[in-house]
Amino acid sequence: MPVSRIDPVAFKARLDAGEPLVVLDVREVFERDIATIPLPATAVELTIPMGEIHARYDELIALADGRAVVVYCHHGQRSMVAARWLDARGIPGLLNLDGGIDVWTARVDPTTPHY
Repeated sequence: MPVSRIDPVAFKARLDAGEPLVVLDVREVFERDIATIPLPATAVELTIPMGEIHARYDELIALADGRAVVVYCHHGQRSMVAARWLDARGIPGLLNLDGGIDVWTARVDPTTPHY
């Protein structure tokens, strides 16, 4: 079954509504140092660079605990690969942020640094 995608505007609405989401950033640390998506206290933020997903799978499972997991990267391609890998291992409620933080910056929050 394909991983569902979520538009940045719809993602922002879910954050604003206080939905308890896990937000998984699979970008590299240097990218995260440039820009991040600000999250409310109701969302759990988790940064696991793409190359560490396998090794840190149990950490994600423990945090997910029935919550939807929104995966993002710079443009949405790496995050889709990670989301498909996680989906194949049975994590429910996966959503890939369509266009990644790049589209988030363009359509939701222009104060987020663009790179």
